[in-house]
Amino acid sequence: MIRPSSPLTMLLSRHTRRRTFITLVVGAATWPLAARAQQQKTPVIGSLYGVSAVEWAGPMVGFRRGLSEWGFDEGRNVAIEYRWAEGQFDRMPAMAADLVSRRVAVILVGGNLDGVRAAMAATQTIPIVFTTAANPVATGLVASLNRPGGNATGVTVMAGELGPKRLELLHEFYPQPRRSHCS
Repeated sequence: MIRPSSPLTMLLSRHTRRRTFITLVVGAATWPLAARAQQQKTPVIGSLYGVSAVEWAGPMVGFRRGLSEWGFDEGRNVAIEYRWAEGQFDRMPAMAADLVSRRVAVILVGGNLDGVRAAMAATQTIPIVFTTAANPVATGLVASLNRPGGNATGVTVMAGELGPKRLELLHEFYPQPRRSHCS
């Protein structure tokens, strides 16, 4: 003989089914997020230089040390894709395009305008961080030093522009330079 369900049993049964249904829906909705989080790849820094690896070895040691200070260690939680033009600057557009096709997180460009221009021509979305001795505003790399705009920013030493100012300051400190008489 089958007993009729009591109102309490029916309510609990409906409540349990609703809870199970909600759990399944929430689980199904969040599963892709969890799967994506597990499949996240190590961020990749694209490195584009017009010189050889040997010529830029010292600065790259400092760069890796700086990354490490921020918690990023090459090979552990960040990867670096190196491209060295070795003085063949005409290769830089192809190398920049290759880094963009590999979907790097950022492109680091060092030392010359050819590399920066090649990276800027290859992407308008991937951030580009450059180092240069040229004035980035005068060369058209950025709109201004305060607000570079676009996807490129960087560091400049502006050696040419600061040379006369350095001489002026030196003259202020030593208005009457003296010759040293060494035997």
